[in-house]
Amino acid sequence: MNSESVAAHVNTVRRFNRFYTRQLGLLRDSFLRSPFSLPEARVVYELAQHEETTASHLCQELGMDPGYMSRILRRLKRQGFVEKRPSEHDARQHLVSLTEKGQKAFARLNAASRSDIERLLSKLSDEEQRRLVQAMETIEALLGAPPEHRASYILRPPYSGDLGWVVHRHGVLYREEYGWNEEFEALVAEIVARFVQNFDPARERCWIAEMNGENVGSVFLVKKTDTMAQLRLLLVEPKARGLGIGRRLVQECTRFARQAGYSKIVLWTNNVLTAARHIYEREGYRLVKEEPHHSFGQDLVGEYWELTLEK
Repeated sequence: MNSESVAAHVNTVRRFNRFYTRQLGLLRDSFLRSPFSLPEARVVYELAQHEETTASHLCQELGMDPGYMSRILRRLKRQGFVEKRPSEHDARQHLVSLTEKGQKAFARLNAASRSDIERLLSKLSDEEQRRLVQAMETIEALLGAPPEHRASYILRPPYSGDLGWVVHRHGVLYREEYGWNEEFEALVAEIVARFVQNFDPARERCWIAEMNGENVGSVFLVKKTDTMAQLRLLLVEPKARGLGIGRRLVQECTRFARQAGYSKIVLWTNNVLTAARHIYEREGYRLVKEEPHHSFGQDLVGEYWELTLEK
């Protein structure tokens, strides 16, 4: 290829880069109307793909200078989006993760990004969208883009419609898997309604697990007394089981309960829910009471569990 052709190709690539950065608004002070610059948003996005990671691993994933990464993490930590703790396996390393505030900010950022891209694609026909996506995949393949690390799921606060989904999926899954009748769905609806009507943002939370844009899990932590929280409505869709989602949802409840100042978490379950019982045991809950009952069209054994939180 002669020098004139190379120069023309270079100019075309540079023109495309200018067009694309302008098209996605990458040159604005904040990214997607968030509190983050573009580099900070990329770090937040990468942290959301890990339960915990290290600064050095983030540098490798994003190709960032360690000094620059350190400054970004300091800013995010100062603003309350990131927390760090020493690694148990390597004293020289610190594990980095998003705080609850960081998870909420990521959820908003992720939703805004999806909305912007959907709006961009909506201007194109199905055939034009297909050509655009193929061209992007070709660019990635030719330039040797490494496989992107993605967590199989994210945890986020509920959006509009999510609480209705919680009621619906509890009703469907517990009928299919345990034969429970509509009384159980009614109970779930009551729990969700009370959560909305009496919501205390300082002491209560709901988390939704999302995988590939689809809801796959939920859990609620609600105030029972000033010192005691209650874990409710833990659910993981069958296709998402085995990925650690249930355990992570329960861990989030424990973490938040400590931050909110509770000294104990209690929960009520039934002995047929063996997978959930294993999760509670691993988290440190202990069984304190069993009680036979007839509910939801079935003879069941109810169980009361509790977790004492260390200060």
